[in-house]
Amino acid sequence: MMNGLDYDVIGTALARGFRAAIYCRLSKDDDLQGESASIANQRDMLEKFCEKQGWEVAAVYQDDGFTGLNMERPDLKRMLKAIERKQINLVITKDLSRLGRNYLQTGQLIEDFFPRNGVRYIAMNDGIDTMRDNNDIAPFKNILNEMYSKDISKKVHSSYVLKAQKGQFTGCLAPFGYKKDPEDRNRLLVDEETAPVVRLIFGYALDGHGPNYIRRRLEEEKHPCPTWWNRQRGHRNIRTKWEKKDPENGKYIWDFSVIKEILMNPVYTGAVASQKTEYRFKIGTIRDKKPEDWIVVEGTHEPLVDKKSFAIVQEKLKSRQRPGQSGEPSLFAGLLKCGECGKSLTVRYTNAKHPQRIYSCKTYNAFGKQHCTQHRIDYDTLYALVLNKIRECAAAALTDSEAVAGRLTDTCEAEQKGQREAMERTLAKDEERIEVLEKMVLRL
Repeated sequence: MMNGLDYDVIGTALARGFRAAIYCRLSKDDDLQGESASIANQRDMLEKFCEKQGWEVAAVYQDDGFTGLNMERPDLKRMLKAIERKQINLVITKDLSRLGRNYLQTGQLIEDFFPRNGVRYIAMNDGIDTMRDNNDIAPFKNILNEMYSKDISKKVHSSYVLKAQKGQFTGCLAPFGYKKDPEDRNRLLVDEETAPVVRLIFGYALDGHGPNYIRRRLEEEKHPCPTWWNRQRGHRNIRTKWEKKDPENGKYIWDFSVIKEILMNPVYTGAVASQKTEYRFKIGTIRDKKPEDWIVVEGTHEPLVDKKSFAIVQEKLKSRQRPGQSGEPSLFAGLLKCGECGKSLTVRYTNAKHPQRIYSCKTYNAFGKQHCTQHRIDYDTLYALVLNKIRECAAAALTDSEAVAGRLTDTCEAEQKGQREAMERTLAKDEERIEVLEKMVLRL
């Protein structure tokens, strides 16, 4: 007898019919190195239990360092796919919270997904077994598990707010131009290697240049982007899309948004600005807060730009916003593509005395003529061309509606046929790959 479950009553023939999946989870890595001891303990305990019951362990799945509220865990998803392929008919965890702490999604797995796929579920230490009639407590345990996570979340958030009010830096990575103090990880120090680049960016902005101009100058002067610096120092192992395309020169290509964020970040005046986003339990970040709602503490570290210059840059950034942009989507939004690079054509306003709307290549706008050409077309010209074409089609429809309808039908059918054939080819390749992987798993 174990926690109210007497497994010895299960017949030997029935026991041998189970293909068990052992699932282990831990919220944090032990010392962030190697496999967690707790994960190993969970696995060993469950393997011994399955061996005692005579159950075949088809696979062991483990997510180390994942919160139970996150149901997008890599090995959990792999296990659910294996269940859908009928490779597993028994799932066993140490307790219910290992499967998950989101009571709605965990309940959906136990009450719907597992039964629908013919899977028996056992939470060993909680005495839950879906083959038996002693599971009335399971929904309440799910709720209690989530309440535990919610309480922890509140405490963690409160600690971050307290640190923000004290002016302590709590970000994972120091802002570009700074580094974390080795003796106090919540304090920023000037990074002498990258700080000159930040000062250069603000210098260009004070001269009246916008982020796109600054981006092009940084590329021409061969200043590596922040992603490259973080990788060089072992903080991250990420490459930008430009680095993937051109490993030698891609590191010098900056993103428009990165430069704009630098120019708008008050950290460069010696202030720490925290609590910039609004967070909801289980959902995560839902929106950015307005700057006036941030927690800002002045004088926490050495500035890279004085407050007067920073204020001038903010005014210049605001002045670059063109009038007449109401925020409503453009008439041709998402419909125009560059014939050369395939990116969207986006609406812009010329710098003339009377600004005009034009469409130009997004790649050109962001990265300059080295990466694509402008492909410019005037909005009014495009509008007139499309309108004339619509009128021609309308006139043809009025003259011979059946012929026009037939041509439209033929075009749609041809397009759908092409899409269907492409999807079928992709599906066939995926099915072949699944078959190969299943054979490999069986051999393992």
